[in-house]
Amino acid sequence: MDSSALERRGSRAELRRSSLYSTLDLVPQLEHYAGTLPRKQARSRPSLEALRRAFEDVEGTSTTDSGVNSLPTTDNGNEESQGPQEKAPTRFGWIIGVMVRCMLNIWGVILFLRLSLITSQAGILLTWLIILMSVIVTSVTALSISAIATNGRVVSGGAYFMISRSLGPEIGGPIGMVFSFANALACALNTVGFAEVVRDLMMFNVYMVDEINDVRIVGVITVTVLLLISLAGMEWESKTQILFFLVLLISFSNYIVGTFIPPTTEKQAVGIFGYRSDIFVENLTPDWRGPDGSFFQMFAIFFPSAIGILSGANISGDLKDPATAIPKGTLMAIFWTTISYLVISVTVGACVVRDASGNLTNILTGNITDGCVGLACKMGWNFTECIQSKNCTYGLANSSKVLGQVSGLSYLITAGVFAASLSSALGFLVSAPKVFQCLCRDKIYPYIGFFAKGYGKNDEPLRAYLLCYVIAVAFILIAELNTIAALISNFFLCSYSLINFSCFHASITNSPGWRPSFHYYSKWTALFGAVISVVLMFLFTWWAALITFCVIFFLFGYVNYNKPKVNWGSSVQAGTYNMALSYSVSLSGVEDHVKNFRPQCLVLTGPPNQRPALVDFVGSFTKHISLMVCGDIIMVSHSTRPQDTTDGLVKWMNRRKVRSFYTPFTADSLRAGARHLLQASGLGKLKPNTLVLGFKANWRDSSPESIEDYTNTIYDTFDSNYCLCILRMMDGFQNFLEFSIADDISDKGDSDQIKTVFQNDQGKKTIDVYWIADDGGLTLLVPYLLTRRKRWHRSKVRVFIVGDEQNMEEGRNEMIALLKRFRLDFNDVIVMTDSERRPLAKNLSRFVDSVAPFRLYDEQQEGVSVQELRQSTPWKISDKEFEAFKLKVSRKVRLNEIIRKNSQHASLVLVSLPVPHSDCPSVLYMAWLDTLTCGLHCPVVLIRGNQQNVLTYYCQ
Repeated sequence: MDSSALERRGSRAELRRSSLYSTLDLVPQLEHYAGTLPRKQARSRPSLEALRRAFEDVEGTSTTDSGVNSLPTTDNGNEESQGPQEKAPTRFGWIIGVMVRCMLNIWGVILFLRLSLITSQAGILLTWLIILMSVIVTSVTALSISAIATNGRVVSGGAYFMISRSLGPEIGGPIGMVFSFANALACALNTVGFAEVVRDLMMFNVYMVDEINDVRIVGVITVTVLLLISLAGMEWESKTQILFFLVLLISFSNYIVGTFIPPTTEKQAVGIFGYRSDIFVENLTPDWRGPDGSFFQMFAIFFPSAIGILSGANISGDLKDPATAIPKGTLMAIFWTTISYLVISVTVGACVVRDASGNLTNILTGNITDGCVGLACKMGWNFTECIQSKNCTYGLANSSKVLGQVSGLSYLITAGVFAASLSSALGFLVSAPKVFQCLCRDKIYPYIGFFAKGYGKNDEPLRAYLLCYVIAVAFILIAELNTIAALISNFFLCSYSLINFSCFHASITNSPGWRPSFHYYSKWTALFGAVISVVLMFLFTWWAALITFCVIFFLFGYVNYNKPKVNWGSSVQAGTYNMALSYSVSLSGVEDHVKNFRPQCLVLTGPPNQRPALVDFVGSFTKHISLMVCGDIIMVSHSTRPQDTTDGLVKWMNRRKVRSFYTPFTADSLRAGARHLLQASGLGKLKPNTLVLGFKANWRDSSPESIEDYTNTIYDTFDSNYCLCILRMMDGFQNFLEFSIADDISDKGDSDQIKTVFQNDQGKKTIDVYWIADDGGLTLLVPYLLTRRKRWHRSKVRVFIVGDEQNMEEGRNEMIALLKRFRLDFNDVIVMTDSERRPLAKNLSRFVDSVAPFRLYDEQQEGVSVQELRQSTPWKISDKEFEAFKLKVSRKVRLNEIIRKNSQHASLVLVSLPVPHSDCPSVLYMAWLDTLTCGLHCPVVLIRGNQQNVLTYYCQ
């Protein structure tokens, strides 16, 4: 076994080393955190439960002297037993992978064919200003890229990956789509630029077909060759880029040497006179010409040369160390290319006059300069005729071949043009598929997953290469790309803006996860970069900026509507947390006001998917309005809710579009759990004020302890000054259990979503409110909130009140006036004048029979003391208690008769909940609730406020 294999085995042994605390508890190791990376399997770490039972489980076991844990590990075999490994994928360092690649994309055809024109129009000073303004934008963006790239490992996807993981899928998705498309178009543009140069170099202006079709033919052939180089793999692509880089360096050297060579007569005829102070001074200031002669037009022509700064970041998955390579390589590329642009603009401006005829006969004889116009007169040349007629074909302002004419060997400049255009085209052809592959793998948009597949050791996106090739060919065949060029600049500026905003947003959210190892950035410079990029978009081409934003907003709207199931820990989430925390704390200092009252509900649902009707009912009047917390009280006798089940229940509510928190709580009983939840739920002002229960429909068959537990929960609610709602579904809640089992929750779409009555359109049915007791107004507020929902907005609300026949109209008018003052647009008020009547004998007998099993009948038994009966069955109703509450029983039976008579066809009935007396037996109270709500087909809500106003008709 060689030494390297021994080292690797030794390192694996270290990974399994135990901590000082126990043989199970391992020391910190990198592999335990691999699960935080995409598509990586984390190395297993013992759970807390395993550590707590470690003494029982490992008692009697031993470890080796080295301290290596003897328990099984995740290592499968050793080095020798493994088969031959695949060759490692190609990875690049910061020079080849980032700096050279960025420099090649920044050095484009603009450097060779447009920089001299810009220098002529804007002058040397303003050209430097244009270059430096572009560099400020790109440098600030590079600093932001560096910060994001060093905040954790960057895998493939480049700018899209960085933006999406920082700002979330809503922003990242649109940018990924637009950025991929822009790179494909940039490939087409550079290819067309190359094809035009080839066409112009054809001898004696001989065309294969015609001027336009020759560009198409050369362009398609060129991009096909570039595709074949890309398909050959990153190694061949990288070697080709190095070749282009060397050609460019030779080309630059050739140009610099050419500026020092004394100009020949032929060069002087085209306006080249070598370094002269008078030419330099003349070219310092601008000389705007033509309709496009303005500062921002020149800026717009130059800026596309700056779009190459992301080329290194776009192949982040192919870098050895992206966190080091991207900052160092990108910033160094910007530095060297800036130097080159500044040097070329000042040297060409110091050597070449703006106008020349190229005619050797325009040389002056002797010192006669009478009537001669232009700076060339001082150098012995008379270009007056072409200057005055404005038909000069040579000079800094007229020829795009100035750099080649100045250089020592003109064909080396031509080679530089070829290298610049082809390297940029190749760079964009590689970048676009890499970014698009990452976007496809995130499954944010439909129908694009086909292009996510990678091939070979480098995971090459061959399908995405072909797609990019098709797009490039399509736009090469158009051969008129001026309009698309404006769009491309805007797409890239939009990307720069969002990269800078990502850095700024991540900084101001103060998320603990924002820990970039690159510290040479500022959140304020990042914000400046974001703003200036947007400003430049509109200054360059306002209509293209509008199109760009329309595309971005459309794609954003789709993602925002679809809400993909991804969690990238974005700064948007951190910002949301900060806002929620800030507002919650600020609310703590605000006193409660009746106008701001909202029914903030703690709903004892158990597992929410087992009581969907209860969840839907509360969600109907709290969604987008107030707080809802689903409390799941787990008895100690049962096991605690597993984390995956808890997550499944939360996903169930999310799929049901229920805006609620879910909190499981372990307790000895329902009452104990509810009491703790009443005290501890919520945060500051975001604390529940209303408890919502399901009706205990099986109370007659339940144990006395269970009934006491339920009624005591109601007592505790009132003692805690909470409002209370009890929902009774006539079909019960249990009919949903066969469809939704809490222990078997999967992420399977809507297949486990059971529709309840609260999800149906209620049409023009009525909501009947029996406002028997003034509870502060909650009984009226809940139906009002319901009618604000789409499914309930056509429902008519009827309010039933108690009154007598003599004063019926007066009582009705008073209630109508009160409702109007409350601004509650309820449809009708009905006065129940017969509520004091004695109930029908059969209904009263039915109630007496229903409580018969729970009566003590103590006065009817001889020889047995009441105390003895009480000790054996303390929960039963004594004859004295039954007689004392006889009148209350009669009224509740009568009220039920009225409800059944008036509300058989209602969609929902709300009845004031009777407050239990302290001396009222639990079973008797349950019998009252049962009697009030029985005999109806619609849901019934027993509701009671806490006797404090929740409605007001005052303004202040």
